[in-house]
Amino acid sequence: MRVDAHQHFWRLADREGEWPPAELGAIYRDFEPADLKPLLDGCGIDGTVLVQTMEREADTAYMLRLADENPFILGVVGWTDLKAPDAAEAIASLAAHPKLKGIRPMLQGLTDDGWIDDPALGPAIAAMVAHDLAFDALIFPRHLVHLARFARRHPDLRIVIDHAAKPPIADGRFVDWRTDMAELAALPNLFCKLSGLLTEAGDQKPAAVRPYAETVLELFGPSRVLWGSDWPVLRLAGDYHSWLAQCRDIVPPAQHDAVFGDTACSFYRLKG
Repeated sequence: MRVDAHQHFWRLADREGEWPPAELGAIYRDFEPADLKPLLDGCGIDGTVLVQTMEREADTAYMLRLADENPFILGVVGWTDLKAPDAAEAIASLAAHPKLKGIRPMLQGLTDDGWIDDPALGPAIAAMVAHDLAFDALIFPRHLVHLARFARRHPDLRIVIDHAAKPPIADGRFVDWRTDMAELAALPNLFCKLSGLLTEAGDQKPAAVRPYAETVLELFGPSRVLWGSDWPVLRLAGDYHSWLAQCRDIVPPAQHDAVFGDTACSFYRLKG
């Protein structure tokens, strides 16, 4: 089975005051299942993981409703306030839906880079582990050191780094990012998404992505790397077919089954 492990849907009417701004014309409109399904069919993608984009319970409810209506949505990564007093109860309620597979706090937008490195998260994380949910880490390279401490505190929690922590490809910086990623890759509960890199390349040619993608594969190995489109954000830098083709060229053929499907199915406990 071929799986897109990271995509989004949204309706602008639900996003007043939220990203994206109107000047990002390529993605400033509604994106729903009917927009993505032809791309999936054309690229031979069997299913997807739908990931949250707002810190709102209503957004998670919207995604779960779409998952009920569209069989190709195999799993949903939602949001809830992990530091709320009733976080464990909220997680248990969300986990009752069979397609709720993970939780994602939007760490990249928080003012405190060390928010994740806090023992106060303990009850929420214990609830996630108890309900076999995964944790998506939406971060920048500056968060990696904090994520490493968090991961060591919770070795039973499956964690995936979204978009390879958004490395500074456009600036050509590599060494510090690789060093911190290697520290995380040494932890067996850490996974990484091969997604979002084309957007981080900015005005650089698509070829600039290759050393970062190859580093992800080298550090984590195919059994801990998940391919994702990051559509429709991908539209800011390229198109679905081209990004998939680029990644298929970068990933050795012997690793295709894992990176483009099997690892996502295992990590998110997906069922076809």
